[in-house]
Amino acid sequence: MNVHTINSQSALKILPKEVERLVTSFLKWKSVECDEISIHFVSKDEITRLHKEHFQDPTPTDCISFPIDSPDEDQNGYSILGEVFVCPEVAIEYVKKEGGDPYREASLYLIHGLLHLLGYDDQDDQSRSIMRAQEKSAMIYLEENKELLHA
Repeated sequence: MNVHTINSQSALKILPKEVERLVTSFLKWKSVECDEISIHFVSKDEITRLHKEHFQDPTPTDCISFPIDSPDEDQNGYSILGEVFVCPEVAIEYVKKEGGDPYREASLYLIHGLLHLLGYDDQDDQSRSIMRAQEKSAMIYLEENKELLHA
């Protein structure tokens, strides 16, 4: 699998090998196979622009996902799962207020975006509860296997 990491922000140091390891481990754990996925780490200005352009919401957000090929479909040939855009600045601001580690928070945002690519939603209370349970399970798995992003 090709994990393309595009880092156009400077708020948090991101190592492409760590991103690849986290994404690969997560998708293997979820039994999802694909040939390609793109992960973008972007500035607060860029995530705000994307949020406004695609969701008509002019506020910054933690991550945005754009699915391409459905993981449920039997793909003939090459499959591209999609793109995830993560904003480390939002993670840094969050941990300044709530405490924690910005790398762990950015890892959670990445997992959240990957879950969206896999078809999970968080638009109502029931789906949000399912999403949070999936995030928690994934974080535990990835922490136990030392797969989260770190400095």
